Amino acid sequence: MARSRLAYEYTEAEDKSMRLGFLLIAAGLLSLLGLGCCWLRPALQERGGGGSANCTVLAVRQLGERFACTFSCGAACRGTARYPCLQVLVRTSRSSAPALLHEDERQLRTNPKCSYIPPCARDDQENSENVTYKQKYWKEKVGLQPFTCYFNQHLRPDDVMLKRTHDETVLLHCFLWPLVTFLVGVLIVVLTVCAKSLAVRAEAIKKKKH
Repeated sequence: MARSRLAYEYTEAEDKSMRLGFLLIAAGLLSLLGLGCCWLRPALQERGGGGSANCTVLAVRQLGERFACTFSCGAACRGTARYPCLQVLVRTSRSSAPALLHEDERQLRTNPKCSYIPPCARDDQENSENVTYKQKYWKEKVGLQPFTCYFNQHLRPDDVMLKRTHDETVLLHCFLWPLVTFLVGVLIVVLTVCAKSLAVRAEAIKKKKH
């Protein structure tokens, strides 16, 4: 029995391999739990009850109200500037009621009253020019041409998005990489145990022959 126990003791290299395997297994499980609770669940809630539709521009207008944004001009340099509010009203193929268009879910959460938030520049005039350029784009380039938009009737029935922040590819990666980490860890542990078992059996057979 003592010899058997001794034979199954792992070498330093095998012990490191086992530790690495268990570390990858734990990291994969924790990543799945963390992403599921903190990111994946809210993303699925945003997508739940939503879908795509064809949108057509009804009106493009600037409101008199201006909103604040924060610009950065260096490592320790920050300031506040302002930009005008651009609203793009559209009609969807799912409803005849007008809806307010947004760039994506992130922009909708940041400023639900406007359709576009320009890159924050130090000069208010530059921000106004960026918004005016966007206004001309929707009026002249898009016009009455239909385009694909996304909606969520449960969360924001009066708003539509030009693109989704959480698309299928991002959701796939949330599952894929933690799962790959977990499987690699399991594979390392299994291969280490199997290699040790085969080595012990080979040693036992060798001793019987002698």
